[in-house]
Amino acid sequence: MLFKLVLFSLLCFSWGSASPLVEQRDVNPGMLSMFHLMKQYADAAYCQENNNSPGDKVSCHFNNCPLVQAANTTTLLEFENGCTAHWGFWTSWVAARGPVLQAIRTAAAINPGFRIVVTGHSLGGAIASLAAAELRNNGYSTDLYTFGAPRFGDEALSTYITTQPGGNYRVTHYNDPVPRVPPMFVGYAHISPEYYISTPGLAPVAAADIRWTS
Repeated sequence: MLFKLVLFSLLCFSWGSASPLVEQRDVNPGMLSMFHLMKQYADAAYCQENNNSPGDKVSCHFNNCPLVQAANTTTLLEFENGCTAHWGFWTSWVAARGPVLQAIRTAAAINPGFRIVVTGHSLGGAIASLAAAELRNNGYSTDLYTFGAPRFGDEALSTYITTQPGGNYRVTHYNDPVPRVPPMFVGYAHISPEYYISTPGLAPVAAADIRWTS
């Protein structure tokens, strides 16, 4: 089956994290498999060979997206990897939204009934969250997967996105500080639910290592 992907290629740094919450629950193996797949899509956005070549098959050096490559994924739209977030998460999304929404409108017209999945890592997770919110408001069935995303809005915005139709999967790791910033005491909040990985370092993750909280 041929999949098509809109890649957000964004430079960002990975220092950040989250802490486990109360009332944690296990995830099932099927959800873990989906996390692995969505992480590989997020990884592909960082690979230089996927920049400035829309229509080409996605490829990843270091073999970090084998599932994406096995699906013969191609890109509809690509951005140069010099994109930055110094204007803030919102303005980063606003700068990208025009061509992204147009590409999604085109793909949705060709593939009616398909769900849209938006994914991103770190800064890309914040932008993906804002993108998913707008796509849902435009009537698209949209699921959101983020990995190590920072807080990007206040409590009202986070609650709004949390309660929108569509799945939210905010994956965090115990020693990653990015999900801790910006701090809550200045008014920032996360969307829910959180899927918290408790394994140390780069150790392999099993379904039993992930707990989710609403």
